[in-house]
Amino acid sequence: MEDAGKTVLFEKTPIPKAVVTLALPTVLSSLVMVLYSLADTWFVGMVNDPVQNAAVTLASPVLLAFNAVNNLFGVGSSSMMGRALGRKDLDTVKRCSAFGIWASVLSGLLFSLAFTAFKMPFLNILGAVPENLAATSDYLHWTVTFGAAPSILNVVMAYLVRTEGASMHASIGTMSGCLLNIVLDPVFVLYFGMGAAGAGLATFVSNCVACLYFLLLLFIKRGTTYVCIRPRMAKPKKEIVAGICAVGIPASIQNLLNVTGMTILNNFTSAFGSDAVAAMGIAYKINMVPMQVSFGLTQGIMPLISYNFGSRNYARAKKTVLFTGKVAVGFLICIAAAFYVFAGELMGLFIGNAAIIAYGRSFLSGMCLSLPFLCMDFLGVITYQACGKGMLSLVFAFLRKIVLEIPALFLLNALFPLYGLAYAQFAAEVILAFAAAAVLANMFRRMESESSAQGAKKLLRKNFSDRNAGRS
Repeated sequence: MEDAGKTVLFEKTPIPKAVVTLALPTVLSSLVMVLYSLADTWFVGMVNDPVQNAAVTLASPVLLAFNAVNNLFGVGSSSMMGRALGRKDLDTVKRCSAFGIWASVLSGLLFSLAFTAFKMPFLNILGAVPENLAATSDYLHWTVTFGAAPSILNVVMAYLVRTEGASMHASIGTMSGCLLNIVLDPVFVLYFGMGAAGAGLATFVSNCVACLYFLLLLFIKRGTTYVCIRPRMAKPKKEIVAGICAVGIPASIQNLLNVTGMTILNNFTSAFGSDAVAAMGIAYKINMVPMQVSFGLTQGIMPLISYNFGSRNYARAKKTVLFTGKVAVGFLICIAAAFYVFAGELMGLFIGNAAIIAYGRSFLSGMCLSLPFLCMDFLGVITYQACGKGMLSLVFAFLRKIVLEIPALFLLNALFPLYGLAYAQFAAEVILAFAAAAVLANMFRRMESESSAQGAKKLLRKNFSDRNAGRS
């Protein structure tokens, strides 16, 4: 089963066109995803109850923890799948996709059981206080207890479908769920008066619909798709599990570090009351819009990089990274400037509480400064993952959170209580951006040297063979 159209896209299509073809649907779906996340905040904000907004904010680390599982099986499987496609190894493609799908289902069920069994310790760790404990628990009831498995499966299947070049289908699946969430939020949150719990129910239903879309797609396209859902193909094989885990585990740990950082941020903010927590959550989600655009752009090019790495076309992989970096950094510089100037107005779109808007204006003004630098971090990590260099991406994640950002949270909160928290990410990303650029440049230099050496060896062997043939 060989799709010539996909091969042309990965191997011959001009870089700008290939990047747009793969990344544009992913960027659009990322925007819709952040809009549906903002929809939770916006419609809950319309209740004008800081407790309900604080519940959505405090629950964020648990939902981010889903990303650890998403990355383990989504990033791990898609990276291996893309490199196998570049080598034309279709058996490996089928096995790693099937393993990723069924392992994500099992992980989601285990996640739900763990949270249900240890709910109160989880809530305490998240920073919930008696004032917002019930609201936070109600929100997590739908998003985790019932929603963990469909939430994880939805993302993993999108990764796999995107990897075979069907970026538009991956985006349609993701966006179908997100748009439904935006429709259901006002129904459950406002009409039925469920508050944060209603937002959680809308999220659960929308993820189930997205999963249904992907399952129907794979059923309809059976025989023409590289993605396999047959349980027998998911049987663990040492080389498949090892290949997925080599990239997936570092990516998963990276997200757990993000959860740790957000949990510490929320705990610091909780000391200043529900208004501050609600403001931090709204500011963070507004800042997530351009972050998700950048993330979607880099996620979109991952199949292109992994395919060309697998086929040893390192020059094409490098050109992809350079083009994407120029576009993303330029875009985010403009967005950061706009957010800095209009921070108060943006906060006012989501809540009418003057105290929360005042907090949020200061928070967003600090957060947005990291955007251009964060893009380089994203691009570096995605490239390492696409090339199967999972440990290198983990090193950067460790530097970002443990060495730089989390210590910056403690230091800046001590120097500038509460308001200094918004600048911790900026302090970390400035350093990491330059480090990522240097490591990427060195990595591609080594690849090109290796490719040149192999080409020279092939030429020598050919000349030697031709001379021997002439003598005979």
